[in-house]
Amino acid sequence: MAAVGLAALASSVVAGCGSGKQDDNGDGAGLVVGTTDKIFALDPAAAYDNGSLVAETQIYSYLLNFEPGDTTPKPDAAEKCEFSAPTVFTCKLKPGLKFANGNPLTAKSVKFSFDRMVKIDDPNGPVSLLQNLEKTDAPDDLTVNFTLKVANDQTFAAILPTQAGPIVDEKVYPADKVMPDEDVVKAKGYSGPYVIASYDKNKLVEYQANPDYKGILGTPKTKQVSAKYYATSDNMKLDLQNGSLDAAYRSFTPTDVESLKNSDKVKVHEGPGGELRYIVFNMNTMPGNSPEQKLAIRKAMSSTVDRDALASGVYKDTYVPAYSPVPQGQPGAIEPFKDLYGAKPNKEQAAKFLADAGVATPVELNLQYNPDHYGPSSPEEYAAVKSQLEASGLFKVNLQSTEWVTYQRERARDAYPMYQLGWFPDFPDPDNYLTPFFAPNNFLESHFENPDITRLLTAETTEPDKTKRLEIIKQIQKDIAEKHIPTLPLLAGKQIAVAGTGVQGVTLDGSFKFRYTTLSK
Repeated sequence: MAAVGLAALASSVVAGCGSGKQDDNGDGAGLVVGTTDKIFALDPAAAYDNGSLVAETQIYSYLLNFEPGDTTPKPDAAEKCEFSAPTVFTCKLKPGLKFANGNPLTAKSVKFSFDRMVKIDDPNGPVSLLQNLEKTDAPDDLTVNFTLKVANDQTFAAILPTQAGPIVDEKVYPADKVMPDEDVVKAKGYSGPYVIASYDKNKLVEYQANPDYKGILGTPKTKQVSAKYYATSDNMKLDLQNGSLDAAYRSFTPTDVESLKNSDKVKVHEGPGGELRYIVFNMNTMPGNSPEQKLAIRKAMSSTVDRDALASGVYKDTYVPAYSPVPQGQPGAIEPFKDLYGAKPNKEQAAKFLADAGVATPVELNLQYNPDHYGPSSPEEYAAVKSQLEASGLFKVNLQSTEWVTYQRERARDAYPMYQLGWFPDFPDPDNYLTPFFAPNNFLESHFENPDITRLLTAETTEPDKTKRLEIIKQIQKDIAEKHIPTLPLLAGKQIAVAGTGVQGVTLDGSFKFRYTTLSK
């Protein structure tokens, strides 16, 4: 992909890294933020990953968004949003909004944004979050009506600030296909707190404050922020320590975090947990000659992995074992995988699952993982998983790795029988660990669909009584672990950011959005 504005970007970043360079408005030093995450796409219709989310957080506005430090959806481009009928969620827009290119942002823009996401239905996009959306209407320039398939959706307001909710300019974005990154940059059909001034994908990206943004994130504390992308955390750590990098968000090794905590030049910031690591099973292509055999293999693997060893041995307890698709700390979280399969490997139980289903051993497993997107410890993590499974004598594991951009495309084409994924929550609610994973047409592309689970998911998302809703959420976790196991949860982790001691405004909260707007030095 061709670089956009590369010469200008290179000079500004060289001058700005830790140098106290004045931004274009002369009222403060620009900041440089590092990451090892990669941008998959700038077009929201094709972006459902943490690297893309960070970029989207800076350049797009939403009807509702999360204020820094808060997990309650509040008006951003909207003045207010509320149910006007049991199946109609209505938002009134602020008047006079416009995109960074000067085009007006109206209710028609919002309708277009949601309609195109549903129409494009990109396998790498977040459309699975909109399963309950029947249609979107714009009866006038400032009114948007979302008609929902089922009434009283308790999660819809929290979905609007997610990757399913960015508002795009209907005059520049194509209605039926994904817009290439370079065209997104040139067209400026977005309206968030920053605009992209120059763009060299997954190398250097420069952001400038958008003076027309009037949303909940407020005026950026620093008007120029450059994002620098690293292949590994090694150089990112060095640049932080020598002052040529102001802050970094994702991902450091556990050893890096330990070391940086002892440095007097930087501060390690920790935020609420919620990151989940797990193995996905392709229900069609995983080993096993019948659904019963496939389930037996998944149960045997659940009885064989040692999560404690992964958490302490690989991640030095910066992660904790996960025994449910809903991690501990979320409302309604329980630990059915521990109850059913044990906290420690149980070879006898695993062997019985396989024998009872007539599965010959050792079972050959083709297990795919990604070495660059989920942190530099992924190779060690999956080498340990392979060792644990093979130590039982029940499995022979063929372990393979693929870089992230290729990985995203291939897994959507059924290339992997079982594979690593990680989850960075869209919004702070236990449903976000359930519906995107286990509803029909889920983003996992795992071919899992079950009418009983679908019924329970609908019930929990529409139950206004909190106590009753949490009981349904617990039941879903039990049924997933006992009857289905579309995913095998392994680990849950906290958010980590590192910044120079002079950098202020690092905000890590349950919205799981990393905002440049709050940063200053």
